[in-house]
Amino acid sequence: MFKKTALLLALAVSLFSCSDVTVEEKAPAAHFDLVISNGLIYDGSGGEPYRADIGINNDRIAAIGNELGSGDKTIDAAGYAVAPGFINMLSWATTSLIEDGLSQGDIRQGVTLEVMGEGWSMGPLNDSMKAESIKRQGDIKYDIDWTTLGEYLQFLEDKGVSTNVASFVGATTVRIHELGFEDRAPDAEELERMQTLVHQAMREGAMGVASSLIYAPAFYADTEELIALSKVAAGYGGRYISHMRSEGNQLLEAVDELITIAREAEIGAEIYHLKAAGEENWPKMDLVFERIEAARASGLDITADMYNYTAGATGLDAAMPPWVQEGGLDAWIERLQDPAIRERVALEISTPTDEWENLYLATGGPDKVLLIGFKNPDLKHLTGKTLAEVAAMRGTSPEITMMDLVVEDGSRVSTAYFIMSEENVRKKIAQPWMAFDSDAESMAPAGKFLLSNPHPRAYGNFSRLLGKYVRDEQIISLAEAIRRLTSFPAENLKISDRGTLQEGYYADIVIFDPATIRDHATFAEPHQYSTGMQHVIVNGVPVLMDGEHTGSTPGRFVKGPGYKEP
Repeated sequence: MFKKTALLLALAVSLFSCSDVTVEEKAPAAHFDLVISNGLIYDGSGGEPYRADIGINNDRIAAIGNELGSGDKTIDAAGYAVAPGFINMLSWATTSLIEDGLSQGDIRQGVTLEVMGEGWSMGPLNDSMKAESIKRQGDIKYDIDWTTLGEYLQFLEDKGVSTNVASFVGATTVRIHELGFEDRAPDAEELERMQTLVHQAMREGAMGVASSLIYAPAFYADTEELIALSKVAAGYGGRYISHMRSEGNQLLEAVDELITIAREAEIGAEIYHLKAAGEENWPKMDLVFERIEAARASGLDITADMYNYTAGATGLDAAMPPWVQEGGLDAWIERLQDPAIRERVALEISTPTDEWENLYLATGGPDKVLLIGFKNPDLKHLTGKTLAEVAAMRGTSPEITMMDLVVEDGSRVSTAYFIMSEENVRKKIAQPWMAFDSDAESMAPAGKFLLSNPHPRAYGNFSRLLGKYVRDEQIISLAEAIRRLTSFPAENLKISDRGTLQEGYYADIVIFDPATIRDHATFAEPHQYSTGMQHVIVNGVPVLMDGEHTGSTPGRFVKGPGYKEP
């Protein structure tokens, strides 16, 4: 009896031990900081969207799939598109972010990365450049507590901004650093110092070298100078990007110059805000496409970006010959008060030429030149008026009026020029190698920003693309538009871990309604937010929730491919 009982006890122990090993325990459900559920995901590749959830931990995408688990916070994205954050390939938020780091104008369109530096960058600076910059400040006043470009971008991150920030180093900036505003070529030592500045900027995280060649003193740089600077950037994997020497009468020649720089420097190159300026030049756009396609077919990496309007915006300097601007703003203003020089400048403004870019003539008349920003409080009442209207008010010719306004305002005077065709806007959007930019500040309809009128692209460029041209006119698909707002520019800039929705990538994510997204800003009333963007997440932190800004500033300095730890 004892033996039988012992045997049964041993058997029971054995069975219990076996069950302890073989019974499968259910894994605990995953938990995330934030879950985006039920959304239609456009991952940035240009492929078909799919329905899935996204789990975010800290600043990264931790998982993409179905029934991922719970989150400390959950966003129900049912009925919305979920996409990577948009990249603004040309932002002028350089000072607007100092004034207001919330970047509301762009955040409300889905922009999560501002790329700056069109020819002029916020570093490197020397003492005289700092003094000149402070002297020329307009409505927004700020101290300059940085010297290099990397220090400026880190300053923005430390200050607190809602968008990520990046920049090219300006070819104009390094030229002014060594040559001032002189109309001459650098000597060998000066060029070497300019190249050293580019080396430094690339190691600090610049995206490459940028030029803006219709403006003085950038106009004075020849092709060889630009090749020499681009070769430095190429050594770090950077890119050359350019507001070309002409967008009008010499447009094709300017494209050829950019392609030459790309070939000789062995560097990828992009055309800033591609356009054909002036009605007589509109037919050249198809020839530009042919040149770019041929260069790409030959193995060169040539791309472009654009804004979705028929008017550009810059200053009255783009209507005056470069020679009168040599030496900087003070020298320019002094010359414009000399009667003999005024007579010569007036004649050159009104005379067609291929020697320099004259946006006044490209518009076709003073009624298509809109004055949108003044520094002098006594002139601000002219904001929003055309050059024709102001000339009539003053009883002076348009040419004389332009010169007087520059002198009285002590600035280049912010100006919009209506120079492009709607047909070409649509053609450009259709090109697969086209990215997008605002070429504008990122601001809010409040405070100092209301003291001038921006181009409406500041509030509407990206939503205008998705609403007017994608949804309403169906020029390209939504998936393709998102690709060219996200992964395409990220690949061109060689930005790692951003631009697509993938596990392990930074959580820069936008959630919007494709059926309602639209722009509202106009030239008459530009300070109007776009609508239809519901939620925006930057580095895992919600900055827009249910269409309203959260006040969060998680933006970071996004560094280029040549970045080296100090």
